[in-house]
Order: sequence, then structure tokens, then C-alpha cells
Amino acid sequence: MTKEDVGTVAIIGTGTIGASWACLFLAHGVDVIATDIRKGADVELRATVDRIWPSLPEDVLKHGRRGTLRFETNLAEACKAADFVQENAIERLDAKIELMQHIDAATPPGVVIASSSSAISVSDMQSACAHPERIVLGHPFNPPHLVPLVELVGGEKTDEVYLTKAEQFYTQMGKVPVRLQSEIYGHIANRMQAAIFREAIHLLESGVASAEDIDRAVSEGPGLRWALMGPLLTYRLAGGDAGMQGFWDMFAPMQDKLWSDLGTPVPDAALQTRVTDAVEQAYGDRCIRDLVKNRDRLLQAVIAAKSSQKKDQSRCAPRKS
Repeated sequence: MTKEDVGTVAIIGTGTIGASWACLFLAHGVDVIATDIRKGADVELRATVDRIWPSLPEDVLKHGRRGTLRFETNLAEACKAADFVQENAIERLDAKIELMQHIDAATPPGVVIASSSSAISVSDMQSACAHPERIVLGHPFNPPHLVPLVELVGGEKTDEVYLTKAEQFYTQMGKVPVRLQSEIYGHIANRMQAAIFREAIHLLESGVASAEDIDRAVSEGPGLRWALMGPLLTYRLAGGDAGMQGFWDMFAPMQDKLWSDLGTPVPDAALQTRVTDAVEQAYGDRCIRDLVKNRDRLLQAVIAAKSSQKKDQSRCAPRKS
């Protein structure tokens, strides 16, 4: 599947994620038909796309033709002309199952229906569909128009051909698809985030450091490396010439002690209030929109820096045992 195969994408749900997806597709010359049941969603969508458009990477903005954006209040009308569907609606199981059933009924045969769902399984989403084989997960990382990651997985009834179609299309859109070999709650990236978030709250609750210093300990330290490589490769490099085994030889006891000492806070109402108060005290005087604009500007710079470097194709010669 290529951009030539997908001339029109239907965006179902035009909140933060849906609008960001729309911006990306439009920038690649793909037409978008968007639909949302919320009052005023049309005006809000167009305003959001115009606002975030300048934050697109320069190589995307140089693409050429900007796709056309049309808003359709009727779900079936939005789906019937689609060559690809990106669903971004409410994260509630019963509503998602019903919505997918309606999307499936209205979308032409052979068209991929992808969901941006953060946690609901594809197997559940496709359970009431007449053509469940084409339902896939296409979970982005916010904001989709900038962050390359998209997580792909199918459900119990998904056909591999539709996962391949989705992967090819997302790649054409400049995304970096990651294929899950099986479904798991929260997929990969959200689970990794949750682990860091949980420990950040544990440190905050334990009085180890302030909210700002906990954030800085990540953004000015491991976060910089994580923009370049994941935790597994990071620790392989930490093992020196001996690689991953070298890391275990040096740090396995420390890891064992750290893992057993990590916090397990429970996000009940009282904890939510305490964390909210601490975070608002640290950042409450900063405008959300300004923070987002600065985040997107820095993301652009990081992505541009990574793109400018050619991938190192060299491989170390295998060590003789």
C-alpha cells in the first residue's frame, strides 16, 4: 500500500489525536474526510490544524500538494469514500465496539480500519464487525504529526495482509511502525511510560525530590539517551566491549536491589490530589499552549538532527568464543 493507493483518509474523532493525524495526512498530500459528533468540532478541527501546521518538519512541509480537508457530520458518509480509516474516538469498550461495527458496515471492502486506542484490545474492538479481519491497532504517540512512532498489532481475527497494508501506509507517511507480536494492555510505549511515571510519583511521595527536579533528572539525563536509543541498547552500551553480558556482570546485583526497591503507589483520589498539587505548584504559572509550542519546536529539532545523520550500517565482527 502506498500514498497512491490511499487518496483519502477518514478521520473518526477529531480531538487532539485526530486533529494531529489529520495534519500529518494533509501535509503528505492525502485528502481527509473528518467526522465527530461533538458540537463545533468542524471549526475546532480547522483551527487546530492551522495552529499546529507550522510545527511540521520542514521536509514534510516541502512535500508539495496539501490535501483537502472536508468535515462530514454523518459517519457513514465519511467512511464510504475512504481508502484508509483512522479512528480516534472515546476510550470506552462498549462505545468502541459499537462504533467499530458502524465504521465496518460503512467502509468499502478491503480498506484498513485502524484505531488509535491507547489500551482497548483489537480483539474486543472487532468482536461485532462483519469484516473483523481488517481491524488493526495503529496507536500513535502524541503528537502524531511529529512523533514518528506508531504501534501496530492485530486481534484474534485480524488478517496479516491488513497489518502489512497499514505498515506500508504509515511508513509512507513518515511514521516508524513497531509491530507487537501479541496484544497486551497499553501496548509497549504506554507501559514503559507508566513504569517511569509510577516511580516518579513514588519519589515525589517519598520526599526524595521536587516535581521539577524529578522531571529534570529524566530530561537532562537518561531522556537524552532515550531520544537516540531504547533501554535495551542503552544497557548493552553500558556493558562496554562485553555488551549486554558485560552489563549483567557489572550491574546485576544493583538491578536486583533497585527492582525490589521500586515503589508501587496506588493512584487513588488522595494520591491524585497530592500529585496534582505538587505538579501545579511547580508548573502552574506556565501557559499550557506555550509549553506545547516549545515542546513541538524542540521535538522538531531532535527529529531533524536524527534525520540528518546517516544510519551507521557497520557491525562489529562477532567475537570468537
